[in-house]
Amino acid sequence: MADSGPIIVTGAAGFIGSHLCERLLAMGRRVVGVDNFDPFYDPAIKRTNIAEIRRSAERLRASFELVEFDLAETAPTRALFERVKPEGVIHLAAKAGVRPSIADPAAYARANVVATAAVLEESRRAGASRVVVASSSSVYGNASRVPFSEDDPVNEPVSPYAATKRANELQCHTHWHLTKMPAACLRFFTVYGPRQRPDLAISTFLGKISRREDISVFGDGSSSRDYTYIDDIVSGVVASYERIDQFGYRVWNLGGSAPVRLDEMLATISRVVGHEPKITRLPMQPGDVMRTWADLSRSTRELGYSPTTGFEDGVRKQWEWMRKGP
Repeated sequence: MADSGPIIVTGAAGFIGSHLCERLLAMGRRVVGVDNFDPFYDPAIKRTNIAEIRRSAERLRASFELVEFDLAETAPTRALFERVKPEGVIHLAAKAGVRPSIADPAAYARANVVATAAVLEESRRAGASRVVVASSSSVYGNASRVPFSEDDPVNEPVSPYAATKRANELQCHTHWHLTKMPAACLRFFTVYGPRQRPDLAISTFLGKISRREDISVFGDGSSSRDYTYIDDIVSGVVASYERIDQFGYRVWNLGGSAPVRLDEMLATISRVVGHEPKITRLPMQPGDVMRTWADLSRSTRELGYSPTTGFEDGVRKQWEWMRKGP
């Protein structure tokens, strides 16, 4: 699609956001990134991600601007949108983490629900043509029917984080209903790859198993996740941004559609790093779900979405990145 203005990417310094910014720059798009550098994990990691984006922009002779503030604050959010007048917005910024959300649900409501309300309103005021918002597979809760379809009921979240992501979907539907601004909600399924957050399982296990440290494993190993490689996720995000105007409001699953059991994941990591894991078994944690599995029928049909990176290949790429250092 033709460039009719910059694209605002929120959460630009994060794992998914930084990769997305680089993809958009490679496509010749102007990007304005927003991030508040929340200390949920070391902000220095996010600064490194931004440095990578800047290097890409310089190499491509592309336009990238970073703005630092909290999207839940009305004044700076309005000022940015009024100044930039974006073509559209890809809203990835959120307070992440299922288990931490149980300890501080109010903080998650502010960061995820209040901030999303501000992004939607300022997008409308600035005349943006579309908005894409990151949701999560966590909205499916402990659904028994698999694979998870976008048409399945999602009214029983099992963590405050999941509840905020479902709220985001309802906010987007309401916004589209009232304004007719196209709005896409993307249910991400366990994203992994280079730059993955250090607190997430694959990153943690790669590091600890390679150092021959003990790892804590919750449950008996039979739980499963639909792991999705970062490049595939970014392709889905870009496709949704380009096509949402054909649909108005739409929810799409973005996953790998090949669930991996926890014990299989550990075996894969063991092969990749060349060491056997030392496992301490612990009970399943509150807020955790037994499995995730994306039905990709809709996203394949409507977005042309088709993940191409198999799990072991993706883990090897993440491990090579970790070994080299950012």
